[in-house]
Amino acid sequence: QVQLVESGGGLVQAGGSLRLSCAASGRTFSNYATGWFRQAPGKEREFVAATNWNGRSTYYADSVKGRFTISIDNAKNTVYLQMNSLKPEDTAVYYCANEKTSVVPRTTTGFGSWGQGTQVTVSA
Repeated sequence: QVQLVESGGGLVQAGGSLRLSCAASGRTFSNYATGWFRQAPGKEREFVAATNWNGRSTYYADSVKGRFTISIDNAKNTVYLQMNSLKPEDTAVYYCANEKTSVVPRTTTGFGSWGQGTQVTVSA
């Protein structure tokens, strides 16, 4: 059973940056799509970004386009989410998700494996 472990969350001021990491244990990301989702208190989990296994096909929610970048380092079995120009509305628990598919999902139901999440808090 693959395990996904997120790290890199924390508290940052508005306008600042953070880089989240999602490490996979037990296998590589080859032939898997990986996505980042977030869930704020009282809200449903929402799509943030996703990539195919080699990073050549990436997708973003409109709310983060131009500010966030998803990338993959297969040598390190790690997917990253670089978050720049952070806003208070980006505050949420961020989750990494994974699915063996060549078609990159952009919904929670499209991913079968999930990490435990990492908290990102952006202060005004």
